[in-house]
Parts: sequence; C-alpha cells; structure tokens
Amino acid sequence: MNRLANSASPYLLQHANNPVDWYPWGTEALQRAKDENKLILVSIGYSACHWCHVMEHESFEDAEVAALMNEHFVCIKVDREERPDVDQIYMSAVQLMTNRGGWPLNCICLPDQRPIYGGTYYQKHDWMNILMSLADFYYNRPDEAIEYAVRLTEGIQQYESVNLITEQPEYELSNLQAILTNWKKYLDTTEGGSGRAPKFPMPNNWLFLMRYAHHVKDDSLAQLVKLTLHKMAFGGIYDHIGGGFARYSVDGRWHVPHFEKMLYDNAQLIGLYAEAYAWSNNDLYKEVVEETITFVQRELTSHEYGFYSALDADSEGVEGKFYTFTKAEVEEVLGDDADLFCIYYHVVEDGNWEEEHTNVFYRKEQDAILAKTLGLSTEELQAFIAAAKAKMFEARGTRIRPGLDNKILASWNGLMLKGLCEAYRVFDKDAHLQLALNNAAFIHQNLINTDGRLTRIYKKDALGEKPVAFLDDYANVIEAYLALYEVTFDFKWLELARSLADTAIQYYYNEADGMFFYTAADDEQLIARKSEIMDGVISSSNSVMARNLKRLGMLFEVSRYEEVSAQLLRNVMPFMEKYGSAYANWCLLLLEEIGGLYEVAITGNDADDMRAEMEQFYIPDKIMLGGNVENLPLLQNRTGDDTRIFVCKDKTCGLPALSAAEAVKQIWLS
Repeated sequence: MNRLANSASPYLLQHANNPVDWYPWGTEALQRAKDENKLILVSIGYSACHWCHVMEHESFEDAEVAALMNEHFVCIKVDREERPDVDQIYMSAVQLMTNRGGWPLNCICLPDQRPIYGGTYYQKHDWMNILMSLADFYYNRPDEAIEYAVRLTEGIQQYESVNLITEQPEYELSNLQAILTNWKKYLDTTEGGSGRAPKFPMPNNWLFLMRYAHHVKDDSLAQLVKLTLHKMAFGGIYDHIGGGFARYSVDGRWHVPHFEKMLYDNAQLIGLYAEAYAWSNNDLYKEVVEETITFVQRELTSHEYGFYSALDADSEGVEGKFYTFTKAEVEEVLGDDADLFCIYYHVVEDGNWEEEHTNVFYRKEQDAILAKTLGLSTEELQAFIAAAKAKMFEARGTRIRPGLDNKILASWNGLMLKGLCEAYRVFDKDAHLQLALNNAAFIHQNLINTDGRLTRIYKKDALGEKPVAFLDDYANVIEAYLALYEVTFDFKWLELARSLADTAIQYYYNEADGMFFYTAADDEQLIARKSEIMDGVISSSNSVMARNLKRLGMLFEVSRYEEVSAQLLRNVMPFMEKYGSAYANWCLLLLEEIGGLYEVAITGNDADDMRAEMEQFYIPDKIMLGGNVENLPLLQNRTGDDTRIFVCKDKTCGLPALSAAEAVKQIWLS
C-alpha cells in the first residue's frame, strides 16, 4: 500500500493499493519535489466519479504506467471535496489551457507547484506519451518550461477576478431584462433545462427564473420553469424507485443519468421543488421533495445526523448496475403485474439505453391520461404503481450497493439543512424540522470550533488540529442557520449565523478589491489566492455571502454588512449580462435589490402558528422574524401576548395585522 493508506478520504483510499507511489497533498510531497527537482503530477477527483474509476483501472493500476509515473514525477492524489482550494487552482489552469474542465483532473507542475500542462481523462497510451514528452521537455528545456509556467500562473491569478467599483449604480428592472434577453437564447423550450446535452439540474438557475417569472408575471418563462421541473422529475435522472436525483443526464432529454448521487444536488433540489410547490401547488413537486428527503435520510445520514457526501455511480465495476433492470428482471419481481409497470416506466425487451437489454426507468405520460388509456381510475393506477415500486425497491435492496463517500462536509451539510428548512416552511411537517434541528446541532457541536471557526470535514478524533475551512463552508452554513431561524424564531441560530459572518469577514474578506477570498488569511499559501465568483451547480461562495450579509444587515440594522453585500454586487454586475446562467444567485440578489425585501415580524403567544399560516402564501421576497423576545431592532416595543404581524419595507412598517390574510393583503397592495 502507498502513502494514501492512512487517509480519511474515501477517494484517496480507493487509490491506496495502486502501484503508483501516491502522496496526499502536503509538505512531504511538495518538499520531495523541490529536493529532487522533479515535476509534480497532481491528479484530482472524487469518490463517486465514474471516469476517475476508469482512468484508475486503465492507468493507475497498471504496473507499466506506474513505473513511468514514479520514475519521473512526484505523484499527488487530491480529493477535490476535501481540498477545493487546490482543485480551484488547477481547474483554472486546465480551463485556460484547454477551454474545458472536469474530473479526473490531471495537472503537471514544476517543483514549485506552478502548472505547465493539464487535462482531464486520458486513455493509457495517450497518458504514457504525454508523461514521457513532459519529462523530456522539463529535463532538456527547463527554461522554456519555467517561462510557460510564469505566464500560466499569471493567468490563474487573474482568472475569475473583478475590479473594485466604488460608485453605486441605480439598479433597474431593465438590468435584469437585459440579462434575461441573452440567457433565454440558451434555454431548451422542448425538453427544459439549458442547452441540449448533457443536462445538469442547475437549481439556482431555476430558482431565480421562477422568482423572476413570478415577479414580472412572465407566463412563458413560468411555463418553461414548470416544463423543466416536470421533465427532471419524470426523467431517468430521478430515481423513481428510491428517490433522489443523479448528478446529470448524459442525453438531452433527462433520460440516462450519470448515476452518481451527490448530497449537494439533492439538497438544493429539495429546496427548489418545495418552493415550486408553494408557487404552483403541483403535487408532483411535493412527491419529489418527500421521496428525496426519505432517500437522504436512508442513505446519506449518519447516526449523529451529519449528512454524507455521495453515492458512487458504479457498483460491481459497472456504471448504473444497482439502478437498472432488464425486462426479465422486472418480470421476475412483479410477475403478472410487470406489464403495467413496464408501460408506466417504459421498460422494453431490448433495453432503453446503451447497455444491452438494460432499462433506465422514466416516465412520459401524466397519471390521469395514462389511467384513462388503460381503463383505470387515476387512484387505481397510482396505488398499483406505489405497490410495485415497493416490491422493486425491496428487490433492488438485495443487490451490491454503490460505494458511499462518508465524508461529512460543512458546506454541503449547510445546503441540506437549508433544503430541509425550505421543505418545512412549505409543508409544515414536523419530521422535516426535527431532522433539520438534529443536523443544525450536529454542525454546531462538531464543525464549529471553540474559537468560533468552522472545520470543513468532520473527524471524530480531530482534537487539537487547526480547523481548515473555506468560504463556501461559511457561506452555506450561515445561509442554513438564517433559514432555520426563519422557521423557528430561535435566536441562537441567528446569533450563530452572525458570529460566523463576522469570522468570514475577518479571515476571508479583501478590502482592497471588495471580494471574499476562498481561503482564509492564515491558511496554507498556494501559488494563487483565488475568489469564487461565478455560480455553478452550487452557487458561488461570494454570491451566497452577499445575500447572507444583506439579510443580516437588515435584521440587525448593521450597515457594515449591507455595505459589503452592496460592494460584492457592484463588482460583479458588469459580468452578469453576458452569461446570466453563471450568475444566477447574483441575479437573485439583484432582483431583491430592485424589488426590495419585506421584513415580516410576528410577535405574540401564537407567533409560530401565525408564521405557518403566512407560509401558505407564496411571497419569496421576504425575511421572517419574530417571537416574544425583543432581541432584534424590529421587534423592540412590539412584543406582547396578542399575536400581531408587522409588514415592513424600506424601513417603514404598516399597521399591525391580526391575521395572515390581512398581512398578505398589505404586501400585495404595496
């Protein structure tokens, strides 16, 4: 076994038996490269990554390839989820070199960590040729290698950077309309989603587009949002038997998934579908939320109520084997009931995707329409399918399961906690709140140090270790605690959110350019200190912090928070029109700046019941606060036994309302 054998990362442990002399990222490997003047080979991936497994099998398990790597390189394996700071730098390098990125990510660097070459997946023959060429290039033409590394490193340091903008612009709806005009060109009006293939769920995109459509009453855009949510829920990207979403579909119609299931996707999609239900009252959305939460509880929740990171795409070395069935296998489980199940989920004898005779379950027809065609009532069809799904789930449970990545990450736990809060907000189900409270307590007890700093990864025996966390850990946990406060009115969660925000400003905020760095001021210094600005499948840490600080500033009436939030948006605003999809969460903040946020304060003995009543109305542009303690400026002199609702906006409050309907009327008439 190599040096990865002592790692806690499931991904690194997968490579512990490779003949490659792997090191984890750290002082030992980096010092050896300098001492021996050897190139560094940085290979980055994650445990649920299918093509990472393929490259490992083809190259890293091969003795010939390993001998070549060991002779000429100091080889370092990195789990991108443990060290996103390292991944960020070398992903920037590869994108600058090739205009594309992904995982596995492989970068060849000088002994001082500056990259000179990089790419993603390589077949064995190509990989060996590249390695031999690079080794020859460095040993025979080191000056050229250094010259290229200098230019590339300068590019990395400038990549995804912004300028400080001091003048505050006037934001208008026309700014968002300009962004949408370009954005709409890339939306798929036939199958939903963005572009053609592959298709990623992109929850932040559809959350913004839903709220924008609601705000401006854009019916065509609203229909496109509904089409996308419907197609994803009906497609094979959704696990119809066990709940939860795969990371993306490889085709353009959401049919065939890349089967890995990530916590961060499911966390955000829970929140998206919950809000979509509040918006349009579609029972399909409620079903998706309930089934996805059940999946996360069953398969991604530790006994301490931390949430695990991912399930692998592969089992028994085959992608999707756990989830797919031949028609004969369905018939063996369901017997005479198989025909109707196969009609419902489009199971065919020859199989409905590339693997011979294998089927990915997906839906096309609405229950009412299909039931009528089959001569059944809708209720009869739904009861039949529910019973058949239970049998298929039981049969599937006897198979060898995909591997579990049992890392517990602060950032992704924050996303899941927020998703649970959104589900509770909409459906008022105590089980959702209890799971949220259990996880919130887990984060507080295990991932926040005694000095108030976050630790990214939960380790049982990490006492005395310096906590290492990144800006996304702070941003997503703060956002989650803000959401938890809004559904409980328990001030301790709001206090925690504020404390973490103060820590983030202290260690990550850069006054010189008005953005947050991704790494802390006292973290390991890499070849560049980067800021995460563009929104991807997960919203960027800077955009989340900007929205957090906007809310904290309003709740506590602290101008410093609102000033930093405003500075972040000013800096990013010039980039948003060209590529709105990559600034979706920033667009949400811009929408809130233009339309304003309502502060809904509820006081009195029945404040929580009244809060639940308020949530029956779809009002996305609001902040909820309340209880019977005067712990926030807006609650002062407003508490008492009688339950009242105060609707405030732009530092002006209306007359107290005595019912949710009365309060909502104030909002709708304002």
